Amino acid sequence: MSVKVENLEKNMARLTIEVAAEEVEKAIEASYKRQKKSISVPGFRKGKVPRQMIEKMYGAAIFYEDAANLLMQQEYPKAMEESKLDIVSQPTVDIVQIEKGKPFIFTAEVAVRPEVKLGEYKGVEVMDVDTSVVAADVNAEIDKEREANARMVTVDNRGIKKGDIAVIDFEGYVDGEKFEGGTAENHSLEIGSHSFIDTFEDQLIGKKTGAEVEVNVTFPEDYHATELAGKPAMFKVKIHEIKVKELPKADDEFAQDVSEFDTLKEYKADIKKKLVEAKKNAAKRAQEDEAIQKIIDASEMDIPEAMINYHVEDMIQGMAQNMMQQGLTLEQYLQFSGMTIETLREQTKPEALRRIQASLVLEAIAKDAKVKVTEKQINAELEKMAEMYHMELDKIKEMVGDAEKESITRDLEIQGAVDLIMKNVVVVKADGEEKPKKTTKKTTKKAEKKDE
Repeated sequence: MSVKVENLEKNMARLTIEVAAEEVEKAIEASYKRQKKSISVPGFRKGKVPRQMIEKMYGAAIFYEDAANLLMQQEYPKAMEESKLDIVSQPTVDIVQIEKGKPFIFTAEVAVRPEVKLGEYKGVEVMDVDTSVVAADVNAEIDKEREANARMVTVDNRGIKKGDIAVIDFEGYVDGEKFEGGTAENHSLEIGSHSFIDTFEDQLIGKKTGAEVEVNVTFPEDYHATELAGKPAMFKVKIHEIKVKELPKADDEFAQDVSEFDTLKEYKADIKKKLVEAKKNAAKRAQEDEAIQKIIDASEMDIPEAMINYHVEDMIQGMAQNMMQQGLTLEQYLQFSGMTIETLREQTKPEALRRIQASLVLEAIAKDAKVKVTEKQINAELEKMAEMYHMELDKIKEMVGDAEKESITRDLEIQGAVDLIMKNVVVVKADGEEKPKKTTKKTTKKAEKKDE
């Protein structure tokens, strides 16, 4: 095999890969052996037809496509390695030549990792973030827990109010005909949740248990079911039950039921502690994002479209895997959301671009600042993995190969770059003043002595 590399515009490259004629013959023979059982020729049993006979009847090219795919899968990884390029996309391949007795030639267009012209990454200004927690924040968390522990109580002496749960049957009609998906029995609908279209829920307010109501609505113009979009509809609704949430009282007994604490005071103190920690973590992430974005804006890099598309597909695949864990397929999600796969790709592109830019910038900073990763840091990460998977550390070390260690090292280098950025940021308060940096007692004493 031989590889020629041609550098193209915008960090793209074309590999021209030539495979010897002997390898082509082997691939054609492998294709014949794989397909011969499914090929019928009069006078021969299936699987017993000689290759020459098949090629005579169907043409010599009958095995070319399969052989080409086999050769590309086999030779492209070798070509990647031989090219010494840092390839960051899937290849776009084109077959130049495939013929018995001649070399197989194909090209692969790929994106290569762009170089980054770094902007200033020390002394970046970030906004101060308020991490204070007040009584209202704690009470809001208490109320959420009360909601989660509410019990449903049936009422039958009044009409439906906002916030009630109405248990209903309904049948939907468009142009006098029932439509698919417009019928349900004993459906629990929270009034005011706006989970049903138009003014459906509003038209049930005031109606009592046992009432039969005709509800008239209009489907939105952008409704996901195009056959219903923009059309008026009538629903026949039967109200079976009206339920209200009865929230538990926030007292010591409630605290004992929902937490490890004996008193409401202790429970509130724990909630406040957790909220403070959560706000600090959120503030840290927000300031990191702000600082990295400012460095991205001050830097220069030419990111090829193929690299962005590769990350988009990777993100969508990750999304699909997460959905599968919740019992939902990507196709179902697209149907429910009224999107096409192309729409989803376009929506994912900005975040894919941002992730690529952040990764490239942080890698460049780690290189520029000569961030070093120690064996101790790598071992600490392996210990975390061992704890996560409930395995012995030695077993984890046996499983982790060079590629995994390189990945861990790269992640630690990037984290080192983030730490370096945040160590040198200038925090600015909302009024535009620079927030004073914290000083240790030792530093303060030195300053006082100097003043004397």
